[in-house]
Amino acid sequence: MHSSSTSGSRLCLSSLKSISIKALAFSTVVLPFHSINASKTTYQFDNVVNSSKLVVVSVVNPTTVFEDSAHFHGFGYDLVRNYADSLNVKLEFKTVDDNATALKWVKQGKASFAMTTASIQSIEEKHLTSFSASCGETASLQKNGLNADLNWVFKHADDPLSQTASGFVCRSKQNGILQQLASFYNRNLIKQESWNSIQRDLNSRMPIYKASFQRTAEQYDLDWHLLAAIGYQESYLKPNSVSPTGVRGLMMLTSSTAKAMGVSNRTDPAQSIQGGAKYYDQMLDRYSDIPYPDRNWYALVAYNMGPGAVNQIQSRIKAQGKDPDQWVNLYAYLDRNKAGNGRYRQAVQYVTRIRAYLEHIKTTPQLVNI
Repeated sequence: MHSSSTSGSRLCLSSLKSISIKALAFSTVVLPFHSINASKTTYQFDNVVNSSKLVVVSVVNPTTVFEDSAHFHGFGYDLVRNYADSLNVKLEFKTVDDNATALKWVKQGKASFAMTTASIQSIEEKHLTSFSASCGETASLQKNGLNADLNWVFKHADDPLSQTASGFVCRSKQNGILQQLASFYNRNLIKQESWNSIQRDLNSRMPIYKASFQRTAEQYDLDWHLLAAIGYQESYLKPNSVSPTGVRGLMMLTSSTAKAMGVSNRTDPAQSIQGGAKYYDQMLDRYSDIPYPDRNWYALVAYNMGPGAVNQIQSRIKAQGKDPDQWVNLYAYLDRNKAGNGRYRQAVQYVTRIRAYLEHIKTTPQLVNI
């Protein structure tokens, strides 16, 4: 899964490996003969090439990564995932409890690199090297409530992995991908006063429907927190909700969708949740070639706009020479054209709010333990 917006700047691994080997060969020439073996540097880039695996360690926080069931998502995680894709290697993403542990993993060679918000001083004290994960695009991160001090930390500054990673991040800044990721993961999307109201709604209504969400989610192998987030976005968990266009119920199903999903009474909360879960599961199946977490976002947009509308946008993205199966490209298209298209504006709001509700429900103890 590749976007042609970055394919032109991708580096061939075999070529880079030869560059790495040449660099190593040069470094041994200037060393005294007796110290060659003792001083030979092992670069993480060579490990990545030989194993076809990029091992990245990070601490869970709103800027780096959020664990959604068996899947990760987040600004930092998506950026790292795109870098692994650009190298055509598998990403093995590990989380640890604190930045000190993450830095220790890099020092010990247990990780290709770390993604941390550790201070520059603590990084330098361990004789490690780092660069900004935004290539200096701190304004975009700050505007979206993300930590501008996010860094990628490597063991050696002259490791080709560090050099290619730095180039990748700066290309992501230049082609707008970095800014779009920051926009999608906006932490300021919902104001604090709104969160207070949302929390009151969830405290009073979630206990009534939680068992139904859990039971239905298990049937379709879905995350019940995500189903609940969809339900809250659709109706604020009010089973008698009706829209001006005639969609109704807790999951706000149209008459035709309800009928297709076997729902006879849209205002019955259990039936509505069942119908909504079944329809969402069908949307996931439509995008089965797209890996998670992107598949979730595609399915949500299709749930909101209809799969036909998503297919049309994908065709336009492909015509632009970009990968239509990469979420950052679909989101960028919707976001860029939302001013002139109300459906696009609604879709952007829909998927970003559900992401925010999902994270809130999953990390609020009183909701998880109701």
